[in-house]
Amino acid sequence: MNGDRDRRSREVKRETILEAALECFAAFGFRGTTVDMIAGRAGMSKPNLLYYFGTKQKLHAAVLERTLAQWLEPLSGMRADGEPLAEIEAYLERKIELSRTRPEASRLFATEIIQGAPHIRGVLQGHLRELVEEKCAVIQSWIDAGKLAPVEPLHLIFAIWAMTQHYADYEAQVEALAGRNLNDVAFAQAARQTMRILLIKGLEPRDRASSD
Repeated sequence: MNGDRDRRSREVKRETILEAALECFAAFGFRGTTVDMIAGRAGMSKPNLLYYFGTKQKLHAAVLERTLAQWLEPLSGMRADGEPLAEIEAYLERKIELSRTRPEASRLFATEIIQGAPHIRGVLQGHLRELVEEKCAVIQSWIDAGKLAPVEPLHLIFAIWAMTQHYADYEAQVEALAGRNLNDVAFAQAARQTMRILLIKGLEPRDRASSD
């Protein structure tokens, strides 16, 4: 019993540290963030934090690894045996929700990419690339079967990323122009509806689109 309780306590502390680190790295970058800053936000001492992760570099790597896992999950959920338009719309919804609930993770990922992906290039060229190639093949099979309009699958995925992650990466700009963000129910619904019209309508097979 004590062993299980201790393990859960360690897991909770690790999650607390990772959340605090995510907020700091997303706001101030790797260089602008200090271990003391993360420890203060996590509500623990610096030695206690370092007991779990050792160095700022290891903590940064752990945050990026966790962020990538969260970011890959929505794309992994696209099923080849599903109805194509429904699968793409569901993927769009998952990406919007991730941008709403985890904007700091999106901004951290964007910052890493802008800087040349020094810490995650291997993952980008490995697991992420393999997953994207797999899903591009699925999308192409739907196109070949006449179930989607003919588009380039890779650029379709890029477009979905750009449309959805904009609300997280450029949240300050969104709020400055709209006075709201995705946490506003009406604003989020309008964003979803606009994306559906642009993407789903645009992806309808030509014979179906022409008959509407």
